[in-house]
Amino acid sequence: MEQLADPSMLANLDEDPKALGHMMRKMGSEMGEELPAEFDEVVDRLEAGQSPEEITSAIPDLGDNGGSGSMMDDM
Repeated sequence: MEQLADPSMLANLDEDPKALGHMMRKMGSEMGEELPAEFDEVVDRLEAGQSPEEITSAIPDLGDNGGSGSMMDDM
């Protein structure tokens, strides 16, 4: 994936939720695996312009897997 090969392309993703969502959608499709519905919901929200913090606030138990952190903790 060319975006991941160039670190400068990743530098501002935390400031641009739409770009982050687009990158995550592309990575998800390239994985070739079935991803959980939560993944699609997060990506949809990012592409709509919501920040990871806003998504976590709106869906606090998103990806909660027994206390080891949520999907949004990795962003």
